[in-house]
Amino acid sequence: MPARSEAQQKAAGAALAAKRGETRVADLQGASKEMYDTMSEAELEAFAATSHDDLPERKDD
Repeated sequence: MPARSEAQQKAAGAALAAKRGETRVADLQGASKEMYDTMSEAELEAFAATSHDDLPERKDD
């Protein structure tokens, strides 16, 4: 599943780095912390790998 905004893609990248032990989990906050807690590494990879060339900075609700 691709990310729908640059912010979502970046949050997934931060959560993925924490899952892999590259960054500290304690440094996560907001959406990246929630993603870390609820998503698998494979799901995070799919979000983080999304090209953000055509994505909006933030998704409108």
